[in-house]
Amino acid sequence: MLINKLALNNFRNFSKKHFEFGKGVNVIVGPNAIGKTNILESIYLLSTGKSFKARLEEEMIDYNSDIARIVGEVGHRLVEHSGLERSKKQKEAEELQKTKLETILTRGEIQIGEDPENIQKAPRKKMLVNGLPKRLIDFSGILKVALFGPWDLDLVTESPSIRRKFLDSVLSQVDREYRRASLSYEKGLRQRNRLLWRIREEGLSRSQLLFWNQLLIKNGDYISRKRAEFIDFVNESPDFLDQDFSLEYDSSAISEGRLMQYKDEEVAAATTLVGPHRDDFIFKLKNAKNANAKNGDRDLSKYGSRGEQRMGVLWVKLAELNYIEKSTGERPVLLLDDIFSELDHEHRAVVSELAKAQQTIITTADEHYVKGIKSGNEIIMLG
Repeated sequence: MLINKLALNNFRNFSKKHFEFGKGVNVIVGPNAIGKTNILESIYLLSTGKSFKARLEEEMIDYNSDIARIVGEVGHRLVEHSGLERSKKQKEAEELQKTKLETILTRGEIQIGEDPENIQKAPRKKMLVNGLPKRLIDFSGILKVALFGPWDLDLVTESPSIRRKFLDSVLSQVDREYRRASLSYEKGLRQRNRLLWRIREEGLSRSQLLFWNQLLIKNGDYISRKRAEFIDFVNESPDFLDQDFSLEYDSSAISEGRLMQYKDEEVAAATTLVGPHRDDFIFKLKNAKNANAKNGDRDLSKYGSRGEQRMGVLWVKLAELNYIEKSTGERPVLLLDDIFSELDHEHRAVVSELAKAQQTIITTADEHYVKGIKSGNEIIMLG
């Protein structure tokens, strides 16, 4: 799928804005704080049903409005027929391939008509495909994207929750069962933690945990297995810029035995202590000479230079693109958010080549960074 058109109404700082994208490299140029990242956020929202930066979804609604609407027209890339013009049959096929994705956000209430007293409750988020309401599990992944922003350079060193979020963002796009298992696991985890609190505070029987134990074990096992498969795929990727990177999966397995092992500690903490919500992975660089590195593999979060950490993240991002394509048969849209200002010349060259392999949408405050990517770029100027 490619994204062809995007319409934003009361989304972030855009009261009303339309964009059209070409099938190659599209560059959005504008000064800082003009809203370039907001455009990528809206596309990501149409892909995953979630924001990559909002703490609360209502933050994406213009502060003067009660409702925001994001609409995207997406479609498959079709092979052109020979000749000066496309055939009527091909044009009809292209029309059939177009899909309208829509996300509507509210603050939970909307004003009906002109009367400020006429307020009605409304769902905080509604997702539609060709005008028909869809659940998140069915909406996510129709448009597939891979996002790369300056914050990703902290994947190596920051908290495990960031790395788990990355795993979920990749796997939820390619595996409907993973989306279902993740949603079920998250709901079950909240319920189980509430029960643990009541067992500690109110003396409820532990037998009430049995249902939630089984639910978490069933879904947690699937989540862990799919995460391990993705990490194995990444580790099978070729060396990158003459560096031999790897990921070490630190899986927090969940089972009846492990839940029993930590039963007293869980009640004391009123929280579930094992399971994929505590997973992590570690970036490693092989053939290191550091004497403190076990078996010659360096933990990049502790013993890696900033340049090596950047290369490790680029290696994973390239594997992400290839994994989505291998899993679905579709090359995802690549979203690059002002990444060139964070990279040195060698790494800019790598990302510039990567941008040519699929539809890519790039934001930058300095057009100089992207001049060498491709002649005839689609340039969208803001400001």
